[in-house]
Amino acid sequence: MKAENWDRKKFMGAELYGKTLGIVGLGRIGKEVATRMQSFGVRTIGYDPITPTEVSASWGVEQMSLEELWPQCDYITVHTPLMPSTTGLLNDDSFAKCKKGVKVVNCARGGIIDEAALLRALESGQCGGAGLDVFVEEPPKNWPLVKHPNVICCPHLGASTKEAQARCGQDIALQIVDMVKCKALVGAVNAQVLASTFTPESQQWIRLGEAMGRVLKVCSSSKQPYGHLHITTQGGLLTSIFLKSAGFLSSAAVVGLLTEGPGNGPNLVNALPLAEETGITIKKSHSDTKEAAGACMMEVSVNGSIYKALGSVQADVPVLLQLDGSVFRQPIPLSGNLLFFKAAASSQLLPSVTGVLAGAGIEMNYFSASTASDGEQWYCVGMQSLLGDLGSLKSVVKEAAQLAV
Repeated sequence: MKAENWDRKKFMGAELYGKTLGIVGLGRIGKEVATRMQSFGVRTIGYDPITPTEVSASWGVEQMSLEELWPQCDYITVHTPLMPSTTGLLNDDSFAKCKKGVKVVNCARGGIIDEAALLRALESGQCGGAGLDVFVEEPPKNWPLVKHPNVICCPHLGASTKEAQARCGQDIALQIVDMVKCKALVGAVNAQVLASTFTPESQQWIRLGEAMGRVLKVCSSSKQPYGHLHITTQGGLLTSIFLKSAGFLSSAAVVGLLTEGPGNGPNLVNALPLAEETGITIKKSHSDTKEAAGACMMEVSVNGSIYKALGSVQADVPVLLQLDGSVFRQPIPLSGNLLFFKAAASSQLLPSVTGVLAGAGIEMNYFSASTASDGEQWYCVGMQSLLGDLGSLKSVVKEAAQLAV
């Protein structure tokens, strides 16, 4: 129009109404994208390894596996961090599983979409168009992709508004104030570096929090998602530590609860925002008991059921003292390979369990029983390696779970 042209035929578009959008990454931004797109009558489906399906369903997003998602999408948008598991998430294989002419958007991180694969898909017509705000290298060097007629590009303008820049400056200032006051840190990218600055004493309690979270996770794995997490520190020893690192004890517990595997989970810095996104309510408190030694009580709710654990740090070693009302005779060191099982007290219980382990060629390091002599109780076995098939214990115990710490 500015060149005084009136060529309407070149600008035939397509409606969003009735189309299907696949959202990969259902955190805060993915949720906001879904809300906005639904106002155009778009069906929203998605994938996220952390956000529970019940939570995303409350936003109107149907969760499914990536294998199920690719062939249904008219549009795909990615909103994940860039890490080994998301690098090249959209590649030749995934494009081949999509509808012909699918359109993709990447306003998250360059590299989530394989740029070479995207160009091949555009040239073949498998991909009908792409909107890119981020690139593997910035400024980009892959100019054939940028110049492709079916690609719309921006020079990483995601936060380039006056309002966003003002909020960013304010957030940074408030985060620095919180850091100086030893409050929670949000948005830091160097979580591991920050963790290494804690005192050795604090680090042991943070290790305890994460390990206890992992124990509660495996012992309640069949009943997710979590409802609330309540952390109570106890004892005079933890009075000063609580004031400085209560937030990190909670963060550590969330890391343990939400971590799915090596390299696939939250860290101390992003754990609390992730917990909020997944619907976990967190409460922290402190109890000044007469005992000088400190302890940490952790409670989680799962679909109406409550699971509790009590732990402490003894001789610089995180230990578990209680699990769901079962008080262990000997504190359990939270390291190595641990097998937890729930069963009724019986003189034949230990021989039966050791028989199963021996049959699997697993050597037992130690055994800790509950102080109670009646009713169903939790027990723990330290092992040289994990049991290959927990089902082999079904005839011996009511519940069984294991983990490597």
